[in-house]
Amino acid sequence: MWIGPLKMPNGVALAPMAGVTDRPFRQLCKRLGAGFAPSEMVTADPSLRDSRKTQWRMDHAGEVAPIIVQIAGADPRELADAARFNVDHGAQVIDINMGCPAKKVCNRMAGSALLADEGLVGRILDAVVAAVDVPVTLKIRTGPEPARRNAVRVAQIAESAGILSLAVHGRTRQDMYRGKAEFDTIRQVKSAVSIPVVANGDIDSPEMALKVLDFTGADGIMIGRAAQGRPWIFREINHFLATGEHYPPPDTGEVGAIMAEHLENLYAFYGEYSGVRIARKHLGWYSRTRPDGEAWRKQVVRLSSAREQLALTRAWLAGEFHREEKAA
Repeated sequence: MWIGPLKMPNGVALAPMAGVTDRPFRQLCKRLGAGFAPSEMVTADPSLRDSRKTQWRMDHAGEVAPIIVQIAGADPRELADAARFNVDHGAQVIDINMGCPAKKVCNRMAGSALLADEGLVGRILDAVVAAVDVPVTLKIRTGPEPARRNAVRVAQIAESAGILSLAVHGRTRQDMYRGKAEFDTIRQVKSAVSIPVVANGDIDSPEMALKVLDFTGADGIMIGRAAQGRPWIFREINHFLATGEHYPPPDTGEVGAIMAEHLENLYAFYGEYSGVRIARKHLGWYSRTRPDGEAWRKQVVRLSSAREQLALTRAWLAGEFHREEKAA
């Protein structure tokens, strides 16, 4: 899959997720087979560029290319300025967020709220594409609400503006993450434009990946929530798409090595205090399908030191975890 002049290692991408796809997680997923991984959305508001959260989200030091920075906002001029700023700081691709359904984003008429105003969509895309000399991509949903699925029109506006790739989540803004994603609209989008289209939503297995690609004709797929606690899903999907066979699941030893790598990178990136706390949600996701996972999660999330958190993780994976007994 190509984004303009840039060839992606493959068409299986990690979807950008606020509070999840930070540099440590992107690096891990890329190592395990993700072809590309846009950053968490970075606000276009220049007054927030010096905040600690924004600085973390803009940190791509040592990250494997391509460096794709997703920007979010509602003002064409601010978004154009944000695109230039991020390109000056290493972005190789700018991705525009018109897919986030979160209220705190949509209440500012950003994210998927923008889909309700196709004129504004066009002005934003024109401004950002004109502002930078790197590829600009767009992530959207199928529309503001089920009765108004306008993704085909938005896709055509995007192609006319010079957008070079489009990712579509198979739900509307109103749907949030409820119900099942639908792929009919993504199929229609793919038929309506000539730029690469990436399908997103409820793709949680190699079989589902193949089914969605076959049905929609999409050029690639994006994996979001299914990668939480299962970053090896990318190599599983790539292997299945290439061979029709299943990649062996990681054994306990490899899971332990992956988790330890992830934890240590979180501690190094955020510092111990924040790293330990940010790690808790990832540990909860890793624990979902493993023996004693819930009992272990309840203990590990109470720890406040990196040494203790890592030690209890290793003990659990080594079969040396002991449940806490409730007092009589």
